[in-house]
Amino acid sequence: MADLTELNLAEARDGLAKKEFSAVELAEAHMTRVSASSALNAYVLATPEKAMEMAAESDKKIASGEARPLEGLPIGVKDLFCTKGVRTTACSNILGDFIPPYESTVTQNLWNDGAVMLGKLNNDEFAMGSSNETSRFGAVVNPWKANGTELVPGGSSGGSSAAVAARLGIAATATDTGGSIRQPAAFTGTVGLKPTYGRCSRWGIVAFASSLDQAGPITQTVRDAAMMLTSMASFDKRDTTSVERDVPDYEAALTGDIKGLRVGIPQEYRVDNMPAEIEKLWQQGIDWLKAAGAEIVDVSLPHTKYALPAYYIIAPAEASSNLARYDGVRYGARQDGVDIDDMYAQTRAAGFGDEVKRRVMIGTYALSAGYYDAYYVKALQVRRLIAEDFTKAYEVCDVLLTPTTPSAAFPIGKNVEDPLEMYLNDVFTVTVNLAGLPGISIPAGLDADGLPLGLQLIGKAFGEEELLRAAQVLEEAAGFDAQPQDWWSA
Repeated sequence: MADLTELNLAEARDGLAKKEFSAVELAEAHMTRVSASSALNAYVLATPEKAMEMAAESDKKIASGEARPLEGLPIGVKDLFCTKGVRTTACSNILGDFIPPYESTVTQNLWNDGAVMLGKLNNDEFAMGSSNETSRFGAVVNPWKANGTELVPGGSSGGSSAAVAARLGIAATATDTGGSIRQPAAFTGTVGLKPTYGRCSRWGIVAFASSLDQAGPITQTVRDAAMMLTSMASFDKRDTTSVERDVPDYEAALTGDIKGLRVGIPQEYRVDNMPAEIEKLWQQGIDWLKAAGAEIVDVSLPHTKYALPAYYIIAPAEASSNLARYDGVRYGARQDGVDIDDMYAQTRAAGFGDEVKRRVMIGTYALSAGYYDAYYVKALQVRRLIAEDFTKAYEVCDVLLTPTTPSAAFPIGKNVEDPLEMYLNDVFTVTVNLAGLPGISIPAGLDADGLPLGLQLIGKAFGEEELLRAAQVLEEAAGFDAQPQDWWSA
């Protein structure tokens, strides 16, 4: 039998339907690979017993002709999603060994559609980071290497991206607050889809910045991303930001025809000191889409230059508010103190890592008396202007094409002591979250060191069908089939 871990989601679905292998065999193949992957540190908790139990149930469903859309397909779950009876920590010490008594809506949707859980995946603590180096469980290692150097897999969903790239799961759940699905996908040669804000429920996902957070998949192909989103998306009355509208069959939208599609090229994304290979790949992407029948249109997003400063006020402000609940009383692993104030201080000092503390302090400062109007209110005004830029651009185009990241993956430890340099990794992605739009990163080429580079497509609100159709055409034109070669010997 061929190596079952080399199958993508659609191929595995078709193989199970034809009974070429069983769901149990598929899960066992991936669990074997997971157990041999400790060098990557992608999983913080493997769940082999649960995987076998779910796979056996899937085999029964398939045998009886009752297969569901994702029947028997093994996936990993980012440790930000609450999983009933399975430890969920947001990769932070402050949550200790918290075991949720409930399931997040997104993961429940996946289990309802027959998916099989392999375990919980590493992420930056409370999703705060661009390199997956802030986790309490340690850094995740990108399965790709440059001249033997260990690289970051991107963040905060680095465990998800590394797992999919290393075939430690056919797909993975992830979350995106400022680029945390698309940036790690670009760093690992995978597909990362951030849906429209409100398309997937946030209920049961540990919050970072509530007006920006959005769940989505990291997969091997655009078709796989469409399959995952169809199952992940839903209206949820428990989430007041969830939008009540029907969920399309996103896979059915992949017609391969983009003739007449207007693709906008935002001039402001040509940032200073952009590497020539990023610029070259972007032009190649333009040429690919043009050859497929798309119309290329130059557009302007004039407030783009203010996006990073605005994001790094709004996101920490919301984090400061959301993380206030972790005080050792209702939530959190409590530390002793001489009085209640000291207990709060000791609990939070011991429970939060440096990056979380940094962002909480920035956010608290921005929300404090005397600074609220000067910082937070102005950031919200900039956010509105950024959203208006996109609205005007979409009067003359249907999707936008940009690079996903300003570089390929960088070495572990390189930017840890330089927060500003780390934050610049999100320069092409944060605008999408500020405007609440869908975006997708597609692996499109390799840099001079043989590392993956991604191109990003940005769609209209709830325009995922059009976005995915364009993404698949771009994916086919790029023909990216490179894989990391030596992670097994890491």
